[in-house]
Amino acid sequence: LLLSREFSQGDVGAALAASAVVVADRFRLHRHAAVAIENRACLAEWEPGTGALTLWTSTQIPGMIREALAELLGIPAHRVRVVAPDVGGGFGMKSALYPEEVAVSALARLLGRPVKWVGDRREDLLTSTQAWDEDIEAELGVDGDGCIRGLRAKVWADVGAYSVYPWTASIEVIQVVSFLPGPYRVPHYHGQAWGVATNKAPMGPYRGVGRPVSTFVMEALLDRAARRLGLDPAAIRRANLIQSSELPYRSPSGLVWDSGSFAESLERACEAVDYARFRAEQRHDVPARRRAGIGIASYVELTGVGSAIPASPGADIATGTEGATVRVDPAGTVTASFGLACHGQGHETTLAQVVAQELGVELDAVRVVHGDTEAGPIGSGTYASRSAVIGGGAAILASRAVRDKALQIAAHRLEADVRDLELSSGVARVRGAPDRRLTLSEIARSAYAGTRRLPTGMEPGLEATRFYDPYIGTAANATHVAVVEVDLDLCSITLTRYVVVEDGGRLINPMIVEGQAIGGVAQGVGAALLEELVYGDGGQLLTGSLMDYLIPTAAELPWVEVMHLEQPSPSTLGGFKGVGEGGTIGAPAAIANAMADALAPLGIEITELPVTPERLFRLLAARARRAR
Repeated sequence: LLLSREFSQGDVGAALAASAVVVADRFRLHRHAAVAIENRACLAEWEPGTGALTLWTSTQIPGMIREALAELLGIPAHRVRVVAPDVGGGFGMKSALYPEEVAVSALARLLGRPVKWVGDRREDLLTSTQAWDEDIEAELGVDGDGCIRGLRAKVWADVGAYSVYPWTASIEVIQVVSFLPGPYRVPHYHGQAWGVATNKAPMGPYRGVGRPVSTFVMEALLDRAARRLGLDPAAIRRANLIQSSELPYRSPSGLVWDSGSFAESLERACEAVDYARFRAEQRHDVPARRRAGIGIASYVELTGVGSAIPASPGADIATGTEGATVRVDPAGTVTASFGLACHGQGHETTLAQVVAQELGVELDAVRVVHGDTEAGPIGSGTYASRSAVIGGGAAILASRAVRDKALQIAAHRLEADVRDLELSSGVARVRGAPDRRLTLSEIARSAYAGTRRLPTGMEPGLEATRFYDPYIGTAANATHVAVVEVDLDLCSITLTRYVVVEDGGRLINPMIVEGQAIGGVAQGVGAALLEELVYGDGGQLLTGSLMDYLIPTAAELPWVEVMHLEQPSPSTLGGFKGVGEGGTIGAPAAIANAMADALAPLGIEITELPVTPERLFRLLAARARRAR
């Protein structure tokens, strides 16, 4: 046993005993791999003359890798440079320090030559951090109107052979019990979690981290309670969702939802899919070998978490802050540098938009630099839906500082009051006197020309570095609705429609947000229907290639309809919320509930994911045996 954790609020035993209906079951999510397009790889170079190490590695956390290598190899941190080039996907799996990164660095120093390692797909499936492999016993009590009285859960996780740096083996399983109540009012709660070590690959963070599991369990219990009471699944959610008037809301595990549109997202999603019409048609359907079902999943996630909740309690690492350096050169070009590391999120676009808007310049004038520990301020990296919230917040602070200084220089040069100036499209103008103007390039040349051309006491230069800590973070939420068709003869499941209504706060770039949602749903489809790491009785991996470990292709995906509820966060600079993981959180639960809805007339419940054709066949066969 590597770890255990417990959360408790109220008297759950008494609440369940007083409930009109109690639904309970044992759920399981099988072991899962991230399967990034680019496998892990790294190259180290040692410079004997300076005693400096450079490591190029496919990672999400160059800053933390740098600090770890310096400590492990006994090299001063200022002589260690870590570069994360364009990374071909990470999904949390590349947010850990791996033995290969340490080994190539040590060998490069020992041999005095560059050392390179590139993993193949089998090595990736065998040694990269994995996710889930959890069993959950859960019971939910509701009153006669469907209102939740109490929730109790026990979670066991196979966390693999050892803990990983920096997140430890607790990263997944503790978040399952932390987030299990979801966006619902749960007056009485008791959750316990245990992590057990085995000889499998270690467990690490994977897109959603705990919340795909907790959402699957909670949403399944709600649907079952609705069926027991003769209520519609949408109706039981309406009775229990936290209302906007109740925010901020402290969950039973202590998490705080600062904002959200839980009820609104449910209603918008039901309207978009024409939920009432589907139910009406379903009631009049003649039983057939092909059955349609609809599933709902509502969730809430904590994003952009600041220093209030350490990502690795007890560890001497900082994960709650991020820095940004914004510099204007004499040509008027703006360079924004970050400690973040992009692996497909489009930081070069979104962070440039934030800087351009705050500074008052055109987007084309902004260049974003990231993924290089020598190029930007100290930072930990990109993970946990934090880049827009924390990196964007730091960008706002640094850009505002540069803008304020630029306006002070312009006011000095134009002999105007700084309050009468505005900066837009890269030009500072005196309001009401458009001919009195200076371009940002002219202002920058003055800034670097020396104190003669600057206000008294002002330091030369036109750049600023700022750090941002949102402290508690901010809540993002969504409702997913999936429509499926289950073929009882072929044991196949086809997704025919998929709708996402997401509250991602103030959107910097709606197209990128939509892409994040669609990509997350694609991975959620894999989790619900296809992806499973299988080990033999002797502990040997049996799914060591993409011939055995199946991932979804475009053929398995429906057109994903994404709608936005743009409600700015009251807790973060810019009103941003994180949206990088939501698709993967909601999709497994929505698809599982849709399958359960289609199979409900047969008395079949979904307790295990993925529901492969073989697993569906076994469910149908077990039902046939019971019917004899």
